[in-house]
Amino acid sequence: MGTPPPADEMKRSTRPCCASRVAGQQLLVWLLEAAGVADPARALQAGRVAVNSRRVTAPQARADPLRDALHLDGQALALRFCRYLLFYKPYDVLSHFTARSDRPTLADYIPLEDVYAAGRLDHDSEGLLLLTDDGWLIHRLTHPRFGHPRTYLVQVEREPDQEALAALRRGVVVEERRTRPAEVERLAEAPDLPPRSTPIRYRKRVPTAWLRLTLREGRTRQVRRMTAAVGHPTLRLVRVAIGPLTLAGLAPGEWREIEEAELEMLQQSL
Repeated sequence: MGTPPPADEMKRSTRPCCASRVAGQQLLVWLLEAAGVADPARALQAGRVAVNSRRVTAPQARADPLRDALHLDGQALALRFCRYLLFYKPYDVLSHFTARSDRPTLADYIPLEDVYAAGRLDHDSEGLLLLTDDGWLIHRLTHPRFGHPRTYLVQVEREPDQEALAALRRGVVVEERRTRPAEVERLAEAPDLPPRSTPIRYRKRVPTAWLRLTLREGRTRQVRRMTAAVGHPTLRLVRVAIGPLTLAGLAPGEWREIEEAELEMLQQSL
């Protein structure tokens, strides 16, 4: 949960071969690469590149692909922009495209290449995944120092008291490290969620409760380890939001392109 793709999932570094729609000012050599220019650095040095009708030669020059006019030898550049998808990951689906077991993967649902999950979900967790080929955004969403929020609906065993909730809000010790403070709300009633493909195993005499939990870090199986640390094991875990992006309009197994208004909200939240 919340970890970046492993090296074998990423076919390149965070340097994009597509222009980011959310990064704002970007290195001009990256944008030239996204336009298919074979040798961006040499094109800059030769004075062939203009930004808003002004010739640019500095190797560290930047431009905003959504606001600036870019030209090479007087011809407007046609950039390849990055793609952004929202996917409702079902239970027991792996958060990558490469088959490493007999479980289904993203490839069973999304017929696209070169997009990657910006923060994963464990196979036994459900909910929202953001997939993109925007390396800048993947880094921004997954690196701990940016603290981008993710919100979960969590069904736990027994009914947490105020002391347990306060401990989650302060942060609990998991594997000898204290977690960052979390936002926690005890829900008065169960949320309206689609039934899980594999039903929850209840203990007849043990009550359950639902929490809304927002984290700003993403350690491995963090939510489950946090609730277990305060005596309330997680039974079901559904991520319902990544920053301003939500599951609205999606059913388990469905995906769609992010709309322009959502991209604007995402950019403002970064």
